Amino acid sequence: MKYPFIKTSLPGPKAKELLEKDKKFVSPSYTRPYPLTVKKAHGMLVEDMDGNIFLDFAGGIAVNVTGHTHPKVVEAIKKQCEELIHMSGTDFYYAPQVILAEKLTQIIQIKGEKKIFFGNSGTEAVEAAIKLARYYTKRPGIIAFYGSFHGRTLGSLSLTASKAVQRKNMAPFLPNVFHAPYAYCYRCLFGKEVNSCKLECISFIKDYLLSKVAPPEDIAAIIVEPIQGEGGYNVAPEKFMKGLNDIAKENRILLIVDEIQSGMGRTGKWFAFEHFDIDPDIVTIAKGIASGLPLGVCASRADIMTWEPGAHASTFGGNPVSCSAALATIDLLENGLISNAKEMGDYLLSKLYELQKDHPLIGDIRGKGLMIGVELVKDRETKEKAKKERDKIVYKCFEKGLIILGAGENSIRFSPPLIIKKEDIDIGLEIFDKVLSDVEKEEGYR
Repeated sequence: MKYPFIKTSLPGPKAKELLEKDKKFVSPSYTRPYPLTVKKAHGMLVEDMDGNIFLDFAGGIAVNVTGHTHPKVVEAIKKQCEELIHMSGTDFYYAPQVILAEKLTQIIQIKGEKKIFFGNSGTEAVEAAIKLARYYTKRPGIIAFYGSFHGRTLGSLSLTASKAVQRKNMAPFLPNVFHAPYAYCYRCLFGKEVNSCKLECISFIKDYLLSKVAPPEDIAAIIVEPIQGEGGYNVAPEKFMKGLNDIAKENRILLIVDEIQSGMGRTGKWFAFEHFDIDPDIVTIAKGIASGLPLGVCASRADIMTWEPGAHASTFGGNPVSCSAALATIDLLENGLISNAKEMGDYLLSKLYELQKDHPLIGDIRGKGLMIGVELVKDRETKEKAKKERDKIVYKCFEKGLIILGAGENSIRFSPPLIIKKEDIDIGLEIFDKVLSDVEKEEGYR
């Protein structure tokens, strides 16, 4: 089968009918960069309502790690649905939740014994982490980072500092939240280079934040994404992560690692923090854990998760169907998909570096495994952000049958399913290359 295959104008006639109903009945707060109306999807391919076939390089926003409708995941879901769909694991007991909890304690590299709290989403996992950190330490403060995205419910939104629109008219936020500069090395707020900097972003926390604004004894936790997601797929350098780890240990502050987008094999390891020599206390997980079914996890050291019955719970968290999908997902990941993410990620990075030589719009390429960001700039010297150009490229790729998404103000994220093959990468990058050339010509870069 030749793919992608676009046989109608976009959106097609059936898609237009759905879009009109969506406009009438669905919240306008959702962000849709282009009118993709999905009817079905299998593997790497997505079919819209008019029969157009797209190649998926977004993976449902880094969710579909096993590809769309993987037969083993579908089989696990069907089998569980025939036995038990819901009973609420916060009030009763059932095997899928307990088996998954045990499995997660084996793959999450937190030192010592661990325990698991189940929710339904990434933002719920972060809310649980906030509450757990405060409950355990009896301290109110949380340190987060500019460019971070931890969710949109009010507690996690208080930590989020990705786009102003996400916080507009939502105040007041959770008190005692402090933001610090992230190690966004392509655009260092201190004007330094990664190989020669003296960790000014770490010094800012120690010498200013903790010394002048937020006493360490009032800080419950530092929460950080090893690779910022919505912020632009910014990869933290190891010395930054080690610096945070040291600050946390020195001041008895909990270190929370947000692995919601970077976890579950996406970076070529189970979790992105494994690329760094750090020792987190709490890890939040969602997105790829159940191949598309809603599930969120807050994992911690067992001596931290000692809150009493009733302190926190979730009616639907740890749903048996979602847990069964997660167990099937984990089996697939540990039997080839994590290693494929590493191999294909290296291949994708190498091909993107080749494209960078021919395209002046590409300012920076960064990533690990199959979590890769391409930052677009109008000028490589000034690094002026190519926001309009980024949006045009994303849309034009859609028109040619390639599903990609933006990240941050001017970056493009590559977060395909971990089943991707070299042939898929070659096809996707051929489209990306052509679209880059077209936009560069239209905007006067060539």
